[in-house]
Amino acid sequence: MNNLRTVSDTKRAFYSIHTRPVNSVYRRVVEELMVEMHLLQVNEDFRYDPIFALGVVTSFDRFMDGYQPEEDKENIFSAICKAQDTDPAQIRTDGQRLQELAQSKSAPEMLEWITQAANSGGDELQWQLRNIAQNPKFKYSRLFAIGLFTLLELSEGNITQDEASLAEFLPNLCTVLNISESKLQKDLEIYRGNLDKIVQIRQAMDDILEAQRKQREKADEAKAKAETTDGDTDTVAPSASDTTDSESTSEVSN
Repeated sequence: MNNLRTVSDTKRAFYSIHTRPVNSVYRRVVEELMVEMHLLQVNEDFRYDPIFALGVVTSFDRFMDGYQPEEDKENIFSAICKAQDTDPAQIRTDGQRLQELAQSKSAPEMLEWITQAANSGGDELQWQLRNIAQNPKFKYSRLFAIGLFTLLELSEGNITQDEASLAEFLPNLCTVLNISESKLQKDLEIYRGNLDKIVQIRQAMDDILEAQRKQREKADEAKAKAETTDGDTDTVAPSASDTTDSESTSEVSN
């Protein structure tokens, strides 16, 4: 009997945990991340590691930037993880540890640290990287690629802003970790392209909201002006009795 969790099972679990509607613009981001994590979790070769965790955190935080209501974001992240029996706190913690490590090193120092890890281990994080480098069945993923890219972004000097330096650096990183350079390059290209798209979508949304705000303000001003005009008309219009009294007074005077 096959009790393997399905994508539908994971989605149902997510929506039972996060019961509020997901903003339609971001629903695709949420479901794609959820499905990607699910497919990895059910793969027998997949093993959780901190670089994967950093990739999950980075993907969620960047693609969900600007989500409204803001207070729902962390609950959505938690629901994505819990829907597939993953601890959201562990993912956040492991991601944060790698972020802090990257910020303390330059890109060459980061490569040296990873090389040492791959060859002889070291601290806990380095032993986990050694297991990746020496595992012939390591399950590479796009989220792992994003985690690696984030390490380089956060490192001193941000080598990712220099295309020539990045192109020279990535092959060395792939060799040390024993992963496919072509797959990494392709996944990073798609990831960076999607980041550009989400920025454009967010800008378009901001423009639409700003236009709607100006339309509301203009409508409110027109309504206020119309009410003021109506009030002035009511106060100056003479009554029939006022006209009659005025004519009577004139006749008495004559």
